[in-house]
Amino acid sequence: MNTILSIRDLRKSYADGFEALKGVTLDIREGEILALLGPNGAGKTTLISTVCGITTPSSGSVTVGGHDIQADFRAARRMIGLVPQEIALEPFEKVMNTVRFSRGLFGKRADDGRIEEVLRKLSLWDKRRNAIKELSGGMKRRVLIAKALAHDPRVLFLDEPTAGVDVELRKDMWDIVAELKAAGVTIILTTHYIEEAEAIADRIGVINKGELLLVEDKAKLMARMGKKHLSVMLSRPITAIPPALARHNLELNGAGDELLYTYDTHADRTGITKLLNDVAEAGLVLRDVATRQSSLEEIFVTLVKGETP
Repeated sequence: MNTILSIRDLRKSYADGFEALKGVTLDIREGEILALLGPNGAGKTTLISTVCGITTPSSGSVTVGGHDIQADFRAARRMIGLVPQEIALEPFEKVMNTVRFSRGLFGKRADDGRIEEVLRKLSLWDKRRNAIKELSGGMKRRVLIAKALAHDPRVLFLDEPTAGVDVELRKDMWDIVAELKAAGVTIILTTHYIEEAEAIADRIGVINKGELLLVEDKAKLMARMGKKHLSVMLSRPITAIPPALARHNLELNGAGDELLYTYDTHADRTGITKLLNDVAEAGLVLRDVATRQSSLEEIFVTLVKGETP
């Protein structure tokens, strides 16, 4: 798969000495969905703003489709669509005109047929003659997406696109993302809804304090860093873990009727057989057992805290 966005040793420092980006290097492949995760202040928005030409980098380079964002800004920017976190729209302008204007800004010829297609896809066609101020917050968010898609970008940045929106719009948003991916559009999104990144992303990037901690295929990341949890459900609750089971580092739930055992699937031995034998010898009667894989959220928290999974 070809690289469409290449970031090399990108740094951003401010006059007070604060480093928002600390040598970020990243290649993003054409047609993939990359979810960029990180806590507030990690550098996600700064990275997006720099790639989009809103913020000037202190050093490093970025190319989009082979165009340098500084030496060949216009060509690079034409390839990019951006849906920002903040809703900044002209309140008295009509929806149709707002989206039409965005297409013209990027030097694209007028094409109301294409604008109609975008508006219909976002359930905005019936609102095309409405002023922005007449729309709900969710509808305004849709207009931002329409503006970003109006010039047919090959790379789309979604900076917290579903923050504060209703469940219906969130679902519509991810349906649109799936359609764009199928059409070959590269999508980079930041989100606080980690379960959404887990559901739709091809690769996961984790950034914290201006440093890119890792970028990895989602499935490989979860297989490499994820652990499994065995839940041992008891027929009768207990008040404490028996001393004979202390070696297994179990957790007892609040109701006293479930033991949680964490193990590494890549280890030579999981210890499950010995655990179950010890549970029986301790006189505990099993009601059921179940396993689950660590979630992406658990892996993310571990990485940001700097712990070893």
